[in-house]
Amino acid sequence: MPLRLRALPLLALLAAAACDDTPKINPKDRAEGLYIKGNTEYLHGDFDQALASFNEMKQIVPNDPRLPAAVGEVYLSMGKFDEALAEFQTALVLDPKRSTTWSRIGFIQAQTGKTDEALASLRKAIGLYPNDFNALEQLGEIHFKRGEKDEAVSHFVLAALASPDRLKPDFVVRAAEILQQENRHAETLELLLKFAGQGVRAPEVLTALGDEQVRAGKMDDAAASYREAAGKAPKDPSLWELVGRIYASQGKQADALAAFRESLKVKDRAIVHVAIAQLYLAQQDRKAAEEELGKAFESVSGSDVRELLELSDLLVTFGRKADALKILANLASEPDNAKNAELQLRTAKLARSLKDEATVKAACGRVTGNDGGGVATCP
Repeated sequence: MPLRLRALPLLALLAAAACDDTPKINPKDRAEGLYIKGNTEYLHGDFDQALASFNEMKQIVPNDPRLPAAVGEVYLSMGKFDEALAEFQTALVLDPKRSTTWSRIGFIQAQTGKTDEALASLRKAIGLYPNDFNALEQLGEIHFKRGEKDEAVSHFVLAALASPDRLKPDFVVRAAEILQQENRHAETLELLLKFAGQGVRAPEVLTALGDEQVRAGKMDDAAASYREAAGKAPKDPSLWELVGRIYASQGKQADALAAFRESLKVKDRAIVHVAIAQLYLAQQDRKAAEEELGKAFESVSGSDVRELLELSDLLVTFGRKADALKILANLASEPDNAKNAELQLRTAKLARSLKDEATVKAACGRVTGNDGGGVATCP
């Protein structure tokens, strides 16, 4: 056969080989890709897809020790506690010294009311890895529900110390809230100062710190804490408002006005305009105060009780008692406020001064229903 003719079949084979350039993936690599894919889908909240990926992986490597824990995490996020528990128990057989598995089992037991079992599992997790902040947090919650407040605070503090920086503020504030509920404000202040000094200066921590500094009469420190919090939470108008109120209470009217203006830059709120109006009244500038009153009416939300109460007070200051009474009477008549005895008595008192006996009777009737007393409790 001529050389040219013999070369033709060889060229055809080479061409066919060149066209078939699909990479050959071995089963191990395929399984690893499915594991990564499943975890990515899980992190994105695509739980059904994640389960499908892990199930496909299981067909290739049924004994991969990572699979039960991975599937358990998906079921746990789906709220399927029974399925999650079964997977984590399988994972425990494969690796009994993995603290996270014990922690997850303890969490599920706690959620399903098996408190004693949960405590045992969570303590096992901590024994294997003392910095398991998830287990520490769950132990804190269990102790709190049992009324063991000191133990709860202790575990939340340990969770804060062990957790990543982004999670520390949540645990610090949780511990502080428990102490506050017990009126242990000196301890709360000490706790917040300690963590703030360690660099945990998230807005929620600084705000809680400012609150405790106000209670302790450390107004300059509180203003500084609120200012820093405001800088780190630029969408929260209440922080600048708090700064302004502190300055106003100290007679620092220019600083207070500047802080209130910063609050208004974040959100136009009637309560801040009322505060500014009060500043102007203190300066004997009634015209400027009236302008702020007008702005307050333009921005009033109608749902903020504190805002409406302060607006009614300002109206009384301006001699507009009838307008103030309209606000109070409307608030007092709302079902959600029916048990607010302070509001009802306040409404009745203003109505009495205006000789509006119908409103007095209505408000006093609500007070009677609240405390079991008589109309004599009204003004």
